[in-house]
Amino acid sequence: MSGGLARWWRERSAREQVLLAVMGALLALVLAWLLIARPLAALIASAEAREAAAAEALGAARARADRAALAGGAAVASAPLPIDSLIARTATDAGFSTARVTARGPARAHLTIEAARPQALFAWLADLQARGIVVEALRAEAGADRTVRVEAELRARGSR
Repeated sequence: MSGGLARWWRERSAREQVLLAVMGALLALVLAWLLIARPLAALIASAEAREAAAAEALGAARARADRAALAGGAAVASAPLPIDSLIARTATDAGFSTARVTARGPARAHLTIEAARPQALFAWLADLQARGIVVEALRAEAGADRTVRVEAELRARGSR
């Protein structure tokens, strides 16, 4: 078999051999794309979607747990001052790693999140209220991929 293939190859002109070699290389690239690159890209996209859903579920579960603790007779908390570090830490814990928190004094802060799932965001804000942080102003704009862009003014409960 290989002798017949070698003889067939030698019978081709130099130009045909070059064209067949280019065709083989292009065929190898297309097969590598279809059999390796596309399935890997699909796996990565699937993993990112599962990670986002897990972060959203975690935020919702934490908010439900905090609401249950409050409903169980726990007193309403007063936020420790300054509140910007508490907001930044809880935002990271809730999965909002891109949250930007700017202090506006010890009892006030400005929050910006470029993309957040609404369910996880509002569950986290409810958790902040349970911790003694009040949302004074909130502006949410619909974003791509069923997310929202949020800007909020937050303050510690009892401060003006």
